[in-house]
Amino acid sequence: MAKKHFPKGLDGRMRDENGEIRQKRSDTKVETLRKIYGKDFASGYRSDAQLGTVLKREGLETLDQLLKKTE
Repeated sequence: MAKKHFPKGLDGRMRDENGEIRQKRSDTKVETLRKIYGKDFASGYRSDAQLGTVLKREGLETLDQLLKKTE
């Protein structure tokens, strides 16, 4: 069975089947994010660490803040 794709909002974020913007997730693994942002993403953290853990230890609230910090 194919997954349904829901339209993105004006801000580019995905929406669920009710049309509401999906909640951000902090349980995404660093390994997954390295596939997107490169092998040096969150260097010093294990690949099985969760984004929420990295953000908390870095004193940040969002992935965007983390990406800007490492530029």
